[in-house]
Amino acid sequence: MASRLVSVGWDAGDMAGLARFWADLLGWEITLANEEEVDLVAPDQDGAGLGLTFVPVPDRKTTRNRVHLDLSSSSLPDQDAVVARAELLGATRADIGQGDVPWVVLRDPEGNEFCVLEPRPEYADTGRVAAIVVDAADPGAQANFWAAATNWSIVRDEPAFATLRALPGHGPWLEFLRGETPHTAKNRLHLEVAGEPGDEQTEIVQALCALGATPADIGQGPDVTWHVLRDPEANEFCVLSSR
Repeated sequence: MASRLVSVGWDAGDMAGLARFWADLLGWEITLANEEEVDLVAPDQDGAGLGLTFVPVPDRKTTRNRVHLDLSSSSLPDQDAVVARAELLGATRADIGQGDVPWVVLRDPEGNEFCVLEPRPEYADTGRVAAIVVDAADPGAQANFWAAATNWSIVRDEPAFATLRALPGHGPWLEFLRGETPHTAKNRLHLEVAGEPGDEQTEIVQALCALGATPADIGQGPDVTWHVLRDPEANEFCVLSSR
């Protein structure tokens, strides 16, 4: 029983403010806003059904994120325009040791890194979010786990990276990029999955654990409606109620 990737979850000090930054930058719609979370949903051209979910977390960011977004561009002027808009909304330039590269590394208002890519043909039909990128010690093994977990297809598998894409191929790629940064703190960005309508949430959890996931206690308490797991490299992710 496969789950579906439905959203990227974000820890946020200023939940409403961070959600507004990303909504304005991406052109995505805020569909839910209350004291517990703010949700954004992508328009059809950006991958219908994918969302961003912001939840309030008092802890401040202390290390470089292991999960980040890469934004696409259709031309060099478009790349410049996306960077300029991000900075106008409150983003700042970031030096994470990238050197002389054709993409631009930025931080959102709470310090979360993201990239604005130069035009690349493989991202021509993704919408504004080109890829969800996850640092991995073993990109191939991570790709195998997440392909089985989401029913996405592995479309590239190289020593330094592995890439998944949803069928029939629309919206962001899911990429695992080899990195040496160990998982030392709870990820501020994490993947969220859910089953199809009618699927039993507990059966989804059991199936993911059979693939190599493990239960995680991050202080969520017994009364929440989601389950927190860790993937084989200890990245936290949530199994939401089936939808």
